[in-house]
Amino acid sequence: MAIFLHQNDLPDDVDFGPMVAVDTETMGLNPARDRLCAMQLSAGDGNAHIVQFSDRKFDAPNLKKLMTNAEVTKIFHFARFDLAAIKTWLGVTTAPVYCTKIASKLTRTYTDRHGLRDLVKELAGGEISKQQQTSDWGAENFTEAQLSYAANDVLYLHVLKTVLDDFLIRENRVEPAQACFDFLPTRADLDMAGWRDEADIFNH
Repeated sequence: MAIFLHQNDLPDDVDFGPMVAVDTETMGLNPARDRLCAMQLSAGDGNAHIVQFSDRKFDAPNLKKLMTNAEVTKIFHFARFDLAAIKTWLGVTTAPVYCTKIASKLTRTYTDRHGLRDLVKELAGGEISKQQQTSDWGAENFTEAQLSYAANDVLYLHVLKTVLDDFLIRENRVEPAQACFDFLPTRADLDMAGWRDEADIFNH
């Protein structure tokens, strides 16, 4: 595995192909308050590119172009949060998207364990640590542990998508899954407009 660290944007010559795994690191769980600190991406080739946003520089034209490229599917785990963070700090709507958490919830109804670590263990035979999840992502320099953690959050997403796609086909839930994926940018916008879990307009 190779980890490439970039400052404020992707280089011009990075090509992820038709599908890119994406994750974000922020200062906390409120995208309106907690700034975007890093984005990690992988083409599913075992390598990861991590973009660190230094000095609150969010111009990132190459990242914005990738996130809005209609020909490239962006794979997330719990895309709802990441899309809100990207929209808030980069100012773009990310699409099209695929969310492994939603695909898992629609198909793995035999369990309530839909976290990334659980999916990686069961469906990909891997192990990932969440120890660095609450570390200081706003630090000037990332530690080796942080870089490894960030990379692992995207390295398995292509494999998980392949397995979960088979589950969606088997359980005849491809269409509702796609409808959920298509709605995710709107769901993120509603979150940012104040209709989060405690005021969800879809609740009773």
